[in-house]
Amino acid sequence: MRVHFIVHESFEAPGAYEIWARARGHNVTFSRVYAGEPLPAQVSDIDFLIVMGGPQDPATTRETCPHFDSKGEQALIASAIEAGKAVIGICLGSQLIGEALNAPFAHSPEKEIGKFPIFLTDAAAEDVLFSHFGQRLDVGHWHNDMPGLTPDARIIAYSEGCPRQIVAYSDRVFGFQCHMELTPEVVELLIAHSENDLSRAAEFRFVNTPAALRAHDYQAMNQVLYTFLDKLAARCQPLTA
Repeated sequence: MRVHFIVHESFEAPGAYEIWARARGHNVTFSRVYAGEPLPAQVSDIDFLIVMGGPQDPATTRETCPHFDSKGEQALIASAIEAGKAVIGICLGSQLIGEALNAPFAHSPEKEIGKFPIFLTDAAAEDVLFSHFGQRLDVGHWHNDMPGLTPDARIIAYSEGCPRQIVAYSDRVFGFQCHMELTPEVVELLIAHSENDLSRAAEFRFVNTPAALRAHDYQAMNQVLYTFLDKLAARCQPLTA
């Protein structure tokens, strides 16, 4: 299986998504746009498109952030969806999926940075991809915004601070506002970048201190993510055979 990552910043690393892809022996490629690497010219060589997060939002312009081409990424995502590829967006990536489907992103009711529970909806119970999540799962968060909803979108999970944590746009396209890919190494990168936000942790209900972020165990949610990805890969197997 050919897995392509769009990575917006060095500190928004693929983490557990990349660990999964390499452990399963998939072919892994990157568009590290922060380093000037181009987006794919076409989607025919991709089976899984995974779009990572970043401090930008879909409205960020090239003038504000020269390495981030929101419209170009939205066009690539739309092409991948039309071609029947598996598409996963994380945080900013989830918002770009919504925008590509004409569903504008929105600001989340709460800033969330840390590890907090998400709660699975009835829609999750109807999808085998999420049958192992349980009704509640503690996962990573690092965001201010959330993805838009198309008329057919299904909210799979929400949190106390954000009503759109996991969104299913189709049986192969998913937006994860939450960060199930976090590992201790990725957390350190994010802490180093987010010094200002974390210094104000006491001002927000759902923002952990650096010490708390370092103390969390991220392995359990990583394992849940791996099982989801295995199930999605099996669902898409006819495309990749």
